[in-house]
Amino acid sequence: MPEVFPWVRHLTSAELRAFTLELVEALSDAAELDVDVTTQEVIAGWRATARIKADPARYAQAREATSGDFGPVGVSA
Repeated sequence: MPEVFPWVRHLTSAELRAFTLELVEALSDAAELDVDVTTQEVIAGWRATARIKADPARYAQAREATSGDFGPVGVSA
């Protein structure tokens, strides 16, 4: 996996295993059901996780507790 996705070095071994399983399932869906959007979403999601974990300050901030209402969530079609 590190040869294809160098950013996996920022994931724990458990996260790498979870990413691998999700990716295999998404690739299977792409092959069997002709649905490849899921594969892109899996890769983008785990890459974002690795990106924030690569920056200790941002990762610490992301792990801080939050409170209150952050307002409405915009939904795009």
